[in-house]
Amino acid sequence: MRLIFLGPPGAGKGTQAEKISKEFELPHVSTGDIFRKALKEGTELGLKAKNYMDKGLLVPDDVVVAIVEERLKQEDCEKGFILDGFPRTVPQAEALDMSMKELNRSIDHVINISVSKEELIERLTGRRVCSKCGASFHIKYNTPKEEGVCDICGGELIQRDDDRIETVNERLNVYNEQTQPLIEYYKQKKLLRTVDGEKGIDKVFEEISKILRGDSK
Repeated sequence: MRLIFLGPPGAGKGTQAEKISKEFELPHVSTGDIFRKALKEGTELGLKAKNYMDKGLLVPDDVVVAIVEERLKQEDCEKGFILDGFPRTVPQAEALDMSMKELNRSIDHVINISVSKEELIERLTGRRVCSKCGASFHIKYNTPKEEGVCDICGGELIQRDDDRIETVNERLNVYNEQTQPLIEYYKQKKLLRTVDGEKGIDKVFEEISKILRGDSK
């Protein structure tokens, strides 16, 4: 089973992809994780991507497509995968279609997680990350025991640059302009299934699971 998860920043794509990955034993391919690893290691790709990511902009298609194609050719993706964060533009989707055709494969479902802009802003600007271990918290939904202090290692909790209101608004604008057309692209291919991302993590997971098992009408 080959899946794509769509949805704006803060919709919960990563959380749901991880849960579905465990439930259906599919590798979770996150472009965000790939780029963060590259940033941490200071690779040429990482430095190139950083300039765009810091501004809340999309990394250029040619960079993203190349690294995703390489990942999908690895052995663990032969029987299926979950793509989280890719494709983000119609040209990327077209490039993915070409790659799938070359590998004699196809996408089975495109799950679109829908969340209102107001809810997204609250989710994103409220995130706090540990400066030492990277653990994630939220000032409303997942508060630390002591304000500003990581429960796990005692490190300082900070707000990432891409979670500040100015950057969040820019990220959402970029999504609406460049990624939103993907919804229509996959709708025309009859692959799109939309779920309400504001129902809560467990309820959203149940709905996605039903779709994948063919239980949903």
